[in-house]
Amino acid sequence: MDVESGICQGNEDSGPSESGIKIPDRMLKREQDRLEDVERKKEAKNSQSVTEEKSGFFTATFGSERATIEELLEGCSGATDRALATQTLEKVTTKTQLLQKFLNDSMVFLPQYELRQAQAALQKLQNSLAEKRDEILPKKKFAFRSRAANIPKVDPPAPPVTPKDSGRTKVDGAISPPEQCGFSHFEAQVLTKSGEQIKQQDVLLTHLTNCKVRLLGSPSTVHIKHVQNCEIFSGPVSSSVFVDHCTGSTLSFPCQQLRTHHTTDTQVYLHVTSRAIIEDCQGVRFAPFAWSYPGLDQDFKVSGLDRERNNWNQVDDFNWLALGTQSPNWSVIPETERRTEWDS
Repeated sequence: MDVESGICQGNEDSGPSESGIKIPDRMLKREQDRLEDVERKKEAKNSQSVTEEKSGFFTATFGSERATIEELLEGCSGATDRALATQTLEKVTTKTQLLQKFLNDSMVFLPQYELRQAQAALQKLQNSLAEKRDEILPKKKFAFRSRAANIPKVDPPAPPVTPKDSGRTKVDGAISPPEQCGFSHFEAQVLTKSGEQIKQQDVLLTHLTNCKVRLLGSPSTVHIKHVQNCEIFSGPVSSSVFVDHCTGSTLSFPCQQLRTHHTTDTQVYLHVTSRAIIEDCQGVRFAPFAWSYPGLDQDFKVSGLDRERNNWNQVDDFNWLALGTQSPNWSVIPETERRTEWDS
C-alpha cells in the first residue's frame, strides 16, 4: 500500500484535500478556531482604539468648555454693570447645563476614574456658579423682606417680616426674586412652587426645618442645603440635584445626576439617568421615584430625561473604595417599607 492510499484509507473523517492529501477535520477545526481567535483579537483592538479615541475627544472638549466657563466666571468678579453680570451668569448656566449633558452622554465609554474626575470638576463649576450668584446679586436676593411687608423707606427701616408671620401668598412671593427661585429660612411650613413659577430655573432650598416642599414643575437644577426633618418632592430636574447637610428627611425627584454630601438618615425616592453619588454620608436609603402629580408627563418632556432609564440603585460612595463590597453608608429601602401615600 502506497503512502497516499494509506492516508486516504486511515482518515475517513478527512476534509478537503490539497495535492491529493486529505486534511483531517480536527485539523481544519483547529485552524478555523485559530482564525476566529485572531479576528476576535483584531475586533477587540479596534474597539479599544475607538474607545480611546472617544475618550480623548471627550477630555479635550470637556477641558476646553470647562476653561471657557471658568473664564466667564472670573470675568464676573468685580463687575460694576449688574445687568451685564446677570447676563454672563445666565450664559454660564446654559453652558454648564450643556456640559452636564455632554458628560451624561459620554458615560457609556468613559473609564470610571475619568468619569469621577469629570463629575468632580463639573460639581466644582456648579458650586462656583452658585457662589458667584450670591456674590454679585446679594441685595436683590434678600430684598424680599421689605417688599413683602410693604415697609416704607424710612431711616431706620422697620424690622423685616419673619417667615412665621407670613401668609401663604407671602411665603411663595417673598423668596422668589427673579434671580433666585426657592425657599429659605422656614420652619413648619407647606411650601409650593408651580410649573409657571419654576420655568426651568435653578431652585435653592436652604435652612428649612419640619417643612413640606412641593416643586410642581421642571427645574433646571435643585440645590438642597441645611434641611432637617423635611419632605422635599420635585418634578423632573433637567440636570443635577445637589444635597448638602440634610438630616432625617424624605426626598423624591427625577434628575440626570445626584450629588449628596454630609447627609444622614434620609430616604431618597429617585429616578436618575446616570449614577447617584454620595460622600460623607450615613444612613441614606434609596427606592425608585414614585411621587406623581397632574402634569408630570409633560414636565418629563420638558426636562428631556429618559423615563425608561433609571439607575436609582446604582450608587457610588466616594468614601468607600472596597470593590465588590457593599458600602455601609447607603442601602435599598425594602419594598414593604416604601412609601405609598404621598399627599399626607
